[in-house]
Amino acid sequence: MAIKAIIIGGGAAGASAAARARRWSQDADIRLFEAGSMITHAPCGIPYYVGGVVGDASMLKTYSPSEFGKRRNIDVHVNARVTKVDVIDKEIRVLEGGSENTYEWDRLIIATGAKPSVPRMEGVGLKGVYTVRIPDGAPEIKMGLEGASNVAVVGGGYIGLEMTEAVRRSGKRVLLFEALEHVLPTTFDDDVAGILHEELRANGVELHLSEPVLRIEGRDRVERVITEKGSYPIDAVVLAIGVKPDVDLAIEAGARIGETGAVHVNEYMETSVPDVYAAGDVAETRNMLTDKRAWIPLAPPANKMGQVAGANSVSPRSLKFPGVLGTAVTKVFGYYAARTGLVDSQALHEGYTIESRPIKTRSTAEYYPEGETIHIKLTVEKDTGRLLGGQMVSRDKIVAGYIDLIAAFVTFNARIDDIFFSDLSYSPLTSPVWHPVITAARVLSHGRF
Repeated sequence: MAIKAIIIGGGAAGASAAARARRWSQDADIRLFEAGSMITHAPCGIPYYVGGVVGDASMLKTYSPSEFGKRRNIDVHVNARVTKVDVIDKEIRVLEGGSENTYEWDRLIIATGAKPSVPRMEGVGLKGVYTVRIPDGAPEIKMGLEGASNVAVVGGGYIGLEMTEAVRRSGKRVLLFEALEHVLPTTFDDDVAGILHEELRANGVELHLSEPVLRIEGRDRVERVITEKGSYPIDAVVLAIGVKPDVDLAIEAGARIGETGAVHVNEYMETSVPDVYAAGDVAETRNMLTDKRAWIPLAPPANKMGQVAGANSVSPRSLKFPGVLGTAVTKVFGYYAARTGLVDSQALHEGYTIESRPIKTRSTAEYYPEGETIHIKLTVEKDTGRLLGGQMVSRDKIVAGYIDLIAAFVTFNARIDDIFFSDLSYSPLTSPVWHPVITAARVLSHGRF
């Protein structure tokens, strides 16, 4: 009898799981349920739609539901909200088209993703206060911000910075509030983030660091934000203080919630409930360096986790997910900022004895006219010289490729010697003769090279 596999959630992990399940089984009955109108959607693209780079929110997807379903022989249900998961009778109940329907399953994949963290503070329910989650809601955000003159962005993480740029580029006054000492506080060190502070201010952003928002005030809609340092007149607020795993259905299914607050899964994406898997931003995994449980809600690992869950749902324990490093890149006006592995602050928190030194080099040969400065910082274990992580900032997007190279070095436990002697390419157009990553390693070699 053909396996009945149901996937809840049509984002990166869910769609990837459905596609992989079909590839591994031509006979399985595969159904995908998505509460919104899009699948294979791209929440990371929302700031670029709000800022006018992307012309239509419907473009923030890879496939339409009908195209995806037809190409892969998958029964796709959109605008279909799963209201109940029954692990005893192996059924789900789905509200769709004004009625509630019941579907049976043999294997279930929960890929409900993450949802915005909304602080428990006065005023978050006022009109003009927005959170960023899926493209379905992007037109409302864009329309609301178009009528505003003074916009507060609360949170200096990836989405907060990208929304700050999007709103500022439309000519509005933007105040960026970050409760901690620097932007990207959980993923970059302060000296690297300082370069981004200068760029934000140079582009007219009013940067409020170490200044948490206490409340939002207004009658029917937002009128001001209040901090310990003052009161600021505001027409709109974008809450971007982070996300949290959307675990409600997983809890109803009886799945164990891990120490990170996400669903606890093993390397096969199996939950604590037999025949129930979880993948993507709803699930935790392991940090490849520390071997500790980790929750890093990023699209690339979500896709891979979905692939593993999908394969195992039709062919149990056939694929393993090795873990994550947290490799990421973002754009802050003219700068690209990239990171992977452990930054200094994280490595020290984990008990490593480390060495690091920020350097400046170029993206091209010195004489080539189109080169840009690259700020690069490697973090290594002092006693062994093992690479633990890296951070890079430049106006040249080539840092996205360089950080991927560093991520590969970290994955395979490379040491300073391995990096220095790695046979990397050279062209005056693409790097100095001493590649930036090799130069950073050389600086940490104590003059041996």
